[in-house]
This record gives sequence, structure tokens and C-alpha cells, in this order.
Amino acid sequence: MRKELLWEDCIFNKSCLKTLPDKAKAKSLIDTAKGRIDYSQRNVMDKTSANYIFENYYTSMLELLHAVVILNGFKVRNHICLGFYLRDVLTREDLFSLFDDCRSKRNSLVYSGKRMEFEVAKESVSKCKILIKELSKLI
Repeated sequence: MRKELLWEDCIFNKSCLKTLPDKAKAKSLIDTAKGRIDYSQRNVMDKTSANYIFENYYTSMLELLHAVVILNGFKVRNHICLGFYLRDVLTREDLFSLFDDCRSKRNSLVYSGKRMEFEVAKESVSKCKILIKELSKLI
């Protein structure tokens, strides 16, 4: 197994697999993302809720990204390789940069218990919203 630094590494390590496109699964993911976004929009973001709202937007963005890769015939097993799909396959360095920043913040929150300051969480939600808008154009 080699360190994953590129999309090709993800293929080599079998962190992403070629499959048949699955429109039904993609639609289900899109519908779930839309529902979570609707729910999140109904909540007021303040210092106590900002991290939770960020997690909801990140998860929604992730579901849309999974829908994109599924529609293009891939199953991706980790968030790093999803980012490499944006950067290396779609050649969207701009989206990769936003995604990787959000991924890093989400990992700190979930795996290390490091809550974001309110302003950082607000900025991260804004980045997720940009990603959601751009990914929606790809579906």
C-alpha cells in the first residue's frame, strides 16, 4: 500500500473502485443532502450550534460529492480520495482547496473533539455552501 497523494494512488490502493453508474443511489444521496440542508437552514447559527450546523453542511456536501462519483462510475471509500477526485479527475483545484480545508476542520471536530470558534465555523459553513452549489452543477 502506498501513501495516497493522487487519484492514481487511490485506485492502486483500492480506496476507489470502478463500478457501474447508479442513478438510483445518486438520487437517494441527493435527496438526503437536500433534506439535511433544509433542516440546517431552519436552525439559527450561534456559538452553541455552529459546529453542529457545519457538520450538517459538510455531510450534505459529502453526499453530493458521492453522488457525483457514483454517477461517473466510482465508489470512493475515504474523504481524502474524494478530494483527489475533485483535484485530479475534475481538475477543480479551487474546489479541492475548499474541500480539503473543510475536511480537515471536520476531522479535528469529530476525531479530536476540537470545536471551532464561531467565526471559523461560519466561514467553514460558507465554504461548504460554495461546494454544494458547485457540486449541484455537476449532477
